[in-house]
Amino acid sequence: MLSFLERALGVAVMGIVLVDVFLTVLYARIGTGLVVERAGHIAWIAFRRAAEAAGPRRGTVLSFCGPVILVLYVLLWAFGLTLGAGLVIHPGLGTSVQASNGPTPQDFVAALYAGGSSMAIVGASDFRPTTDAYRLIYLVNSLVGMSVTSLVLTYVMQVYGALRQRNALGLQFHLLSGGTSDAGELLARLAPHGHFSAGHSHLVTLSEGMAEMKEAHHFYPVLFYFRFQQPYYSVSAQADLALDTASLIRSSLAGEDAAWLKQAAAVEALWRVSQMMVVTLETAFLERDPPVAKAADPCERRRWRAHWERSVSRLAEAGIAVAREENAAQAYLDLRAQWWPHIARLAPAMAYRSRDIEAGGPGSF
Repeated sequence: MLSFLERALGVAVMGIVLVDVFLTVLYARIGTGLVVERAGHIAWIAFRRAAEAAGPRRGTVLSFCGPVILVLYVLLWAFGLTLGAGLVIHPGLGTSVQASNGPTPQDFVAALYAGGSSMAIVGASDFRPTTDAYRLIYLVNSLVGMSVTSLVLTYVMQVYGALRQRNALGLQFHLLSGGTSDAGELLARLAPHGHFSAGHSHLVTLSEGMAEMKEAHHFYPVLFYFRFQQPYYSVSAQADLALDTASLIRSSLAGEDAAWLKQAAAVEALWRVSQMMVVTLETAFLERDPPVAKAADPCERRRWRAHWERSVSRLAEAGIAVAREENAAQAYLDLRAQWWPHIARLAPAMAYRSRDIEAGGPGSF
């Protein structure tokens, strides 16, 4: 009876691991993992606490979090499969599974070794099955080990490919804004002297990049934990710049030359996909529900108003017709109130300060 329960437990452990691999690697949707996503969140909390104790080197400490969590994923899956196989093989040690040389040890460590060896793609083991049932178990284990290894290797390569795309998009935003990560500067450089034809193509490219990044984080939630010291690489900074740019276009551009841009699909796409991305990540990684839209406090609205005035002045300097009347300012403030609360929650979750996200500075929590 105990042997049966041990084998059943081993099959259950392997089943949980395989389901977790399937949901994480193949199903690939945020918030569906059974084990590793939760382990990753715990590891992120541990890194945050370690970073708080590291003082000025906290940014360096946090930069190791993503790679360490990815290694943690692999180790948890490998250990889970080894544990499950060991539980299945343990009752058969000395009878259905024999050592190649000498007496067969029957302790659980030997069972773990035999189970891990049965998962290996290549290599010899000190243990061999002597019955058809255990030969079949060894065959299944080798097929599972080979399949999971291939899937995990592919997953790691895809994660780093998506990370490279995210960083490239962040760098593109940063460079297009002249290294300021400021929406007014970005828009002024996209439309020098009020010529928006070339700038529109850049907006199309940026909206496509944001859509790809949104889906990348849906497919590979572990990307959330790859945190770099430069804020312009973060999801929060990129979304802030994209949404601020769209808000300025919709509220503050004037004249017939810019009227068509307000209705352009690229601006609408940039606005929608950026909001979808921050809300998705906020819902998946933060414990509380997303904030209910409400009026910002007067101090915050004054800060937004000052930012709008600086942006409008920069656009005017670039030769772009702008609306300076009060209703344009109010339109900008209303648009910003729709998305800033989400950015303000997501940025601290990634260990950035809100003011660093807005200014694109190097600081961090």
